[in-house]
Amino acid sequence: MFSSRVFWKLLAAMVGIYVLAGLVLGTLVARWQANELSNQVDERLRTAALLSAESLAVPMQSGRDEALQDRVRTLAEKTGVRYTVIDKSGQVLADSAQADLAGVAKMLSHDERPEVVRALARGEGKSEHISASLREPYRYFAARAEVAGKPVGVTRTSLSRESIDQLTSTKQRLVWSATAVVFLIALAVSLGMIRQVVGPVADIDRAVDTIAQGNFHHRLYVPNRDELGQVAGNLNRMSQRIDARFNQLIASHERQATVLGGMIEGVIAVDRRERVLFANEAAGRLFDFRPSAIEGRPLLEVVRNHSLEEAVSAALATRQPQRLETTQEIGDKMSVAIQATPLPGEPSPGVVIVMHDTTELRRLESLRRDLVANVSHELKTPLSSIKAYAETLRDGALDDRQASIKFVERIMEQSERLHHLILDMLSLARIESAQQVFEIVPVSVEEVVEECLANQRPAADAKQISLVAEPQQPDCMVRADKEGLREILDNLVDNAIKYTSAGGRVTVRCRTTGDAKMVSIEVEDTGIGISAEELPRVFERFYRVDKARSREMGGTGLGLAIVKHLAQSFGGGVSAKSESGQGSRFTVELRLA
Repeated sequence: MFSSRVFWKLLAAMVGIYVLAGLVLGTLVARWQANELSNQVDERLRTAALLSAESLAVPMQSGRDEALQDRVRTLAEKTGVRYTVIDKSGQVLADSAQADLAGVAKMLSHDERPEVVRALARGEGKSEHISASLREPYRYFAARAEVAGKPVGVTRTSLSRESIDQLTSTKQRLVWSATAVVFLIALAVSLGMIRQVVGPVADIDRAVDTIAQGNFHHRLYVPNRDELGQVAGNLNRMSQRIDARFNQLIASHERQATVLGGMIEGVIAVDRRERVLFANEAAGRLFDFRPSAIEGRPLLEVVRNHSLEEAVSAALATRQPQRLETTQEIGDKMSVAIQATPLPGEPSPGVVIVMHDTTELRRLESLRRDLVANVSHELKTPLSSIKAYAETLRDGALDDRQASIKFVERIMEQSERLHHLILDMLSLARIESAQQVFEIVPVSVEEVVEECLANQRPAADAKQISLVAEPQQPDCMVRADKEGLREILDNLVDNAIKYTSAGGRVTVRCRTTGDAKMVSIEVEDTGIGISAEELPRVFERFYRVDKARSREMGGTGLGLAIVKHLAQSFGGGVSAKSESGQGSRFTVELRLA
């Protein structure tokens, strides 16, 4: 309880109230007591003065004598009041403060004392001033003494101010002591009352803290039947409801997180100030951030894309969905389609942004356009030649037998070229679409190489090019389709022969890699080579290093693309190394059988 701040606040408030009330009440009582005491002192002095005026009026007529002095001293000893007897001329006849008449005789005339002057004039008089003989402040009361109705003098009573103050201080100490006792009693009672309040409040505070930490099963018992008991009961019911709602929220959140996490589209939700409320993993991958670390941060700081930020601002301003496509350069350049939809409400409380990576779609569209353009161009050339030769024959060349035979041969050449182009395109399309069925079996590389070189040797001999198969390793068996591997080698060797000058050399070799899991089949030539700028593109469709020479040699521009896709279909790959004028080396890697 003593660690409770509520306890100390209530205690401090009550102590403050009690202290203030005690000070006010004590001050008022002390002042009242002081006034009452002052009135009592005045009444005491008056009574003593009046009585002494009656009893001493006759002796005063005798003047200053020892009997009067002794009588005054006796009265002073009995009443505790100083007595002074003064004749009507102001001469002091007796004074209880003096030891004898000699001392009385030395006292100055009192004819100008204000209390004496008032008593002679009005019958009574009082004042407070410093005694000329004793040099101390006194309070005085004087009464006129009469004999047969005629004034004969004044009797004056007095008390020192110090004695009055001491009496007043004693009374005030009693008042303040009583106030302190009442304060302590009230404080003790207040402690008990505060404890009855603070104890349950502390229990409620601990229960609230426990619930705030997620323990919604905690229950609180407060025996009070007052409002604190009602608060405890309400808190228990609230905890039950929160537990049920929290479980519902967890289940809903898990479902939502599963759905959003499984989406390939990026999703970001922002509030009206364009601060991120939520982002899924797909959005983090698109814009290179960790979703768990960006909540509450400004959108532009997270995505660093001004087009996206402008779309969100427009959606908030117009309350209309905004669509755009932007680029994002994180590593490779990406194309992202974005839709920013404002949330319902007036004003809109935020925006949901859905993003889709369209990079592959745009790449495929570009490939489609390039393919259409390349196919159109490749088909146009032989068709144009066929058309030109046919028109020439129609216009009279048929009459010239030698010329007509030459033109017919050209038409056949272009038709054959067109036939090969269409076959290669169909073959490549089947391979890419996985429609062509391959029989993947262990295949002897040595056997396929021998068949390939035997088939290509006439063309090589015609150009005086040496075809060499280096000694093969006996374990060069790969997992592939035999006809597919044969097509790979035919394309590579055919290209090597086409781009190697007379007297050159084409070498085929096979060896296992260092981890003995893959087999490398290399076709190396001493031809014109490929520049470093063009080397990465040699496996693209219709790409030719030397376009004029390739068409002159009858190439379709699809051979290396077919090689790449066949190698990938067999679980391998292909690469090329070359320098302009230094020959080329193409390497096909396939899995060891």
